[in-house]
Formats: sequence, structure tokens, C-alpha cells
Amino acid sequence: MNNITFEYPYLLFLIIPFILCELFCKQKTATYYIPHLNIFNQDKNTNVFLITILKWIIITFSIIALSSPYEKLQTINIKKDGLDIVLSLDTSGSMRQIGFNRDNLELSRWEVVAQIVEEFIPKRINDNIALVVFGTSVMTASPLSFDKNAQAKIIKHLNIGIAGDKTALIDSIAGSINILKDSKAKSKIIIALTDGEDTASLIPMQVVENLIKKYDIKIYAIGIGESNRHVLGKLASISKGKAFYANSKDNLEQIYKEINKLEKSKIEQNKIVQKKYFYTYFLFICIFALFFYIYAKNRNNN
Repeated sequence: MNNITFEYPYLLFLIIPFILCELFCKQKTATYYIPHLNIFNQDKNTNVFLITILKWIIITFSIIALSSPYEKLQTINIKKDGLDIVLSLDTSGSMRQIGFNRDNLELSRWEVVAQIVEEFIPKRINDNIALVVFGTSVMTASPLSFDKNAQAKIIKHLNIGIAGDKTALIDSIAGSINILKDSKAKSKIIIALTDGEDTASLIPMQVVENLIKKYDIKIYAIGIGESNRHVLGKLASISKGKAFYANSKDNLEQIYKEINKLEKSKIEQNKIVQKKYFYTYFLFICIFALFFYIYAKNRNNN
């Protein structure tokens, strides 16, 4: 809240005409003498004071809302050759297996993967990232986005079995390609992680191979546990990427660090400023003040 500013600060000067009009545009009214009028004047004066306060609340808060107050959350530099990355993650039933983290044997494979991916995403500050999860079927958890905070929250809400208990690795690659096929980025990358054999894919491997070549997509294939090394190696080879294999959390952390080093963005070109707007709060107060103003005005006239 310490970084609040206005998108259109010059609109704040609109308050000046209202102040001048209040001072110099007084309405002239006829004067009548009525005995014992002071009894009624006390209540009327109270109403006039309330109406005046409400009027200025409406005017002031409307002008503030028009000026669009906001808080700048962060500025993201977008690189000229920024990457579009799809993280394809296995959430099949086999990811329930424990013992992958030697420091905490009670954690499942998925819990370890989710933690490492959460740490990896913010490191890709200048890249567009999408999230895909797969089991028996394939789901897009997040489209291509620069909103790393939202994606970290999405990871926390993903569970084992959310897409079924089987493994559809090839289908997940096809789904990831579908996200990247219209991308204008110079580099399009899929980082696919799985822990077992493909047991549920419906799309033939040959079709996926053709799509990878057609859209010039690089695949980093990561296998954990007893994964299908032949398929992972083939995906990496035809896409000019690389295959990795991890038997522990430490191995997996090193793999993501290596991928992070292999794929770098370069020249700064544009910036995205993330903002939190507050004009709706002022409009909300204006609406309530307007209702009370109409009520008090009608009561005063009566």
C-alpha cells in the first residue's frame, strides 16, 4: 500500500471547478418570515449538513476513481528472444510412491516434483510458461502466461490422480505442442516429466514426431524412478533436446538447474508492469453515498 499512485493524475484537477462553483455559484432563494420556524430549522439544518457531506463524498470519490489509483506490484522485463515453455507433469497414480526424497522419506514423488517446479517457475522471469498435467487424460492447468504467482498457486492445488491414474505421456506431448504451435517465440520448449511407462496414450508416436519437427519444438524429457527411457530418449533426440534421469530429489533439482542454464533469454525489449487497481472501492463508496444523498434530499424537500 506504500506504492499507490494514479494512472491519470491530471483528472484530480477536476475538483477545482466544483470548489469554485461551491464558492461563487450560490443559488438565490426567496426569504419568508414564519413565526416559530426555528423548531423546524434545527432538523432541516442537520439534513442540509448531511446532504453537503454526501455531495462532496460523491464528487471527491468519483474524481479519485476516474484518476484510477493503483499499486505497482512488480515490473517484468520481456526479452526479445524470450522463450515459450510448457511444463508437462505426470500426476498419475504411480506418483504416490514415497522415498524419492532421502531427507523426508514420507513425501510422495509428486510432492517433491511440485516443490521443485514451484522453485523453477519464478526463475524464468522473462518467459511465457504453461502448465500441463497428465494421467489417463491430459489437462491444461495454465495457458501460456507471465503470471508466475498464479502458477505457483495452481501447482499447490494439483493432486495425484487429478487426470486419472494411468500415464499418457505421448498424449501430453501432443497437448503441449497444441499450446505452442501458434507461438511467435523464437524458442519453444517442452519440459516433460514422468515416472513410468506410457499406458494410456491414444495418439501414435509417429504423429507426435511429425508435429515436433513441423513446429520446431525442443523437448527436455525427465524420467524419475523406473521410467520409459527409450521413449524419453527418442523424444529428446528428434527434438534436438536432452533426456535426463533422476533417482532422488537431489538429482531432480540438479536437472532443473541445468535446464535453467541451458535455456537463457537475452536482449531486453519490453516491460510488463503488474498493477493492483483500487478504483472499484471508491466507486462502491460513491454508489452508497448517492443512495443516501437521494434519500436525504427527498426528505429535506418534504
